[in-house]
Amino acid sequence: MIPFSPPHINQEIIDEVVDTLKSGWITTGPKTKLFEKQLAAYCGVSSLLCVNSATFGLELVLKWFGVTKNDEVIIPSYTYAATANAVIHTGATPVMVDCNADDLNLDISKIRGAITSKTKVIIPVDIAGYPVDYNELNELVKEDEIIQSFEAFSDIQKKLGRILILSDAAHSFGANYHNKVSGSLTDISIFSFHAVKNLTTAEGGAIALNLPYPFDNKQVYNYLNIFSLHGQNKDALAKSTKGNWRYDILMPGYKGNMTDISASIGLVGLKYYDSVNLVRRKQIFNTYQSAFSKFEWAETPIFKTASKESSYHLYLLRIKGINETERDKIIQEIYENDVAVNVHFQPLPMLTAYQYLENKIEDYPNSFHNYERLISLPVYQDLTDKQLTVIINVVTKTVEKNL
Repeated sequence: MIPFSPPHINQEIIDEVVDTLKSGWITTGPKTKLFEKQLAAYCGVSSLLCVNSATFGLELVLKWFGVTKNDEVIIPSYTYAATANAVIHTGATPVMVDCNADDLNLDISKIRGAITSKTKVIIPVDIAGYPVDYNELNELVKEDEIIQSFEAFSDIQKKLGRILILSDAAHSFGANYHNKVSGSLTDISIFSFHAVKNLTTAEGGAIALNLPYPFDNKQVYNYLNIFSLHGQNKDALAKSTKGNWRYDILMPGYKGNMTDISASIGLVGLKYYDSVNLVRRKQIFNTYQSAFSKFEWAETPIFKTASKESSYHLYLLRIKGINETERDKIIQEIYENDVAVNVHFQPLPMLTAYQYLENKIEDYPNSFHNYERLISLPVYQDLTDKQLTVIINVVTKTVEKNL
């Protein structure tokens, strides 16, 4: 079986993890802090906090911004559950808008009609690693009419004076938009380093801070760092210095820090991210594109334009003229030929957990039409050319057999 997305683990990564285990620092320590600095430099931001997951990062920022019951947060209907769950855990209501027909990202033209006086945050999602139109979105929330409708309750909301843009950049580490790297494209961006992501720490995430003046991003980093450690004003590394045991709890915080074991995996992955990982992913995308673009039945994904370049996280192939049942049959037959594929994602209105919001999938036609025809193909650093040929042949034969 050709797997869908196994992590790249080589001897250098193993040695780095072993070094951490032998060092005595297996929780948050010097390697996590080094990883933060290197990630911040890569993204072109002054401050970045590593956490235990992107989901936790989203929720932590929402809590910091004062999002609570009776507030609304705009999210895409076409995304993974984590985007909605982070909002729901604050007590706020996720307000869903449809995706674009072509790139599957949030349809910005529909956001204006979804904004109310209760809207505190918009969470765009860079589906498959392809960036949202951030310039348009950033300008939208600065329009006089929208600023005037914004009701600020917390001190931080008053300080920003407008809707916060919180990018769910779980897929887009390394993506490029108008010559800027993902993480520096809007107010705050959240990355995922889950096992299937381009850059992995097994489990983990990061909060990239790019807030405008008068915010001090380093100060926000310090607050979020404390907030992610039960509100304790000293982490284990700070308490380890002689006589520095005493601490205080400044607020009832959460527990969501990254460990040095996880950071060890990420440090090695980041070292080769541009020179090896992204290079191979681009090759895979281009090979798929060359193979499938010749077929009338294939709708290939957008992953590079004059102003945008994907992180090459997911290759989302859509089959023209089929429905959900036919797509599922094709996937099953591909699996029977020992190729693992996937679907990203089931639109949120289709899922049981969000039925209470009373969103009907019929109101999100682009989301459903893309979902019912979509097959996610394997993309990962260790995928060989031989395996790539097998995948292309199996997918092609299976689709053509079922059309």
